[in-house]
Amino acid sequence: MAEDKLCSGSDSVRRSGSGRLTLLTLALGTFCIGTTEFASMGIIQLFAGSLGVDLATATHAITAYAIGVVIGAPILTIAAARLNRRTLLLLLISVFVAGNVLSAIADSLAFFIAARFVSGLPQGAYFGAGAVVASYVVGPGRSGQAFAIVMTGLTIATIIGSPLATFLGQNVGWRQTYLCIAALGLVSLVSLSLFVPRTSALDGASIAHELSGLSKGRVWLMMAVAALGISSIFAVYTFIAPFVTDLVLLCPEMIPPALAIFGVGMTVGNLYGGRLADRHPSLGITAGYGCTLLVLVLLALRGANPWVFFPAMFGVGATMMVAIPTIQVRLTALAPESATLMGAMNLASLNVANALGAWAGGITIGAGLGLLSTVWAGFVMTSAGLILFILAMSAGRKGAAGR
Repeated sequence: MAEDKLCSGSDSVRRSGSGRLTLLTLALGTFCIGTTEFASMGIIQLFAGSLGVDLATATHAITAYAIGVVIGAPILTIAAARLNRRTLLLLLISVFVAGNVLSAIADSLAFFIAARFVSGLPQGAYFGAGAVVASYVVGPGRSGQAFAIVMTGLTIATIIGSPLATFLGQNVGWRQTYLCIAALGLVSLVSLSLFVPRTSALDGASIAHELSGLSKGRVWLMMAVAALGISSIFAVYTFIAPFVTDLVLLCPEMIPPALAIFGVGMTVGNLYGGRLADRHPSLGITAGYGCTLLVLVLLALRGANPWVFFPAMFGVGATMMVAIPTIQVRLTALAPESATLMGAMNLASLNVANALGAWAGGITIGAGLGLLSTVWAGFVMTSAGLILFILAMSAGRKGAAGR
């Protein structure tokens, strides 16, 4: 009965034409989230210098944001299990605004790390709730495309939001960057209140209902595949500013174009990955991870050449993003009764990847292995994620054959 209600409500939304506005509004929220996450990597040299720390230490703020996502995704989703998804989205964006204001006024590294942690708390829960609302709008059988739509705001943030935020930081100041992001968050808050439908079809469920998904071992296995495999994208993106200035030896003004090229790749990969996820149950992960490994080798061996560096930025973003909608579809299929939590845990996994990538890159740079050592660190982690997925698929087939 609940499914019938959801489907009929979705048809009504699509017929009324308001569904498109709802999707654009959800994407605006993810655009804000993506801008604050990725802008920190583009201005890492600026806030490191202002707060009096070296580059390796400054990565702790990026890691803190990722930890905030990882902790906030399950805790906020479970705590708000009974809330209507519309109400939850509004609350989450409010926390996002507060976290970015705190980031702008931070006067020490400890304060800044705490502010970035707060900023990250709502991200996973927002994507989880947003995926549920998007699925309601697009209808059944298109969950991969629905999640890709929600993710589109994040990938466009890497094309427009992060480069503009980096440009703003370079010319006005990194604190003003976070204040502008907070202001954009307020615009998102108003848009969500206007265009996300008020309907009981988006009501939450009991805490026990949401938690049931976490009792399944295959859910945790898929999250490990995501966390390991996708970490290479952050082992590259976190250090894109010093790559441009210290590796390729270009001027700082080339950092925003490099960020934008990476973002174009992410957007292309995400949109293709959404369609692939609804048609093939595993190809997005195997092909995405496998092609990423090839691009990483090219980047690690020839990345100092600008004619290799910029295409490789596009390639890493595109190939890795192909996998992410498939991960979401597989998580939801494993625990359909916990759809919101599965969306949140997918983003939590991605931010474990964020923390792993930044941490591994910081370790290799701190050890004096050079900037490109971060690429090899990412290669090792993505290889581990791909191997784990292949082993899991093989075990699953053998178990099915045994039955």
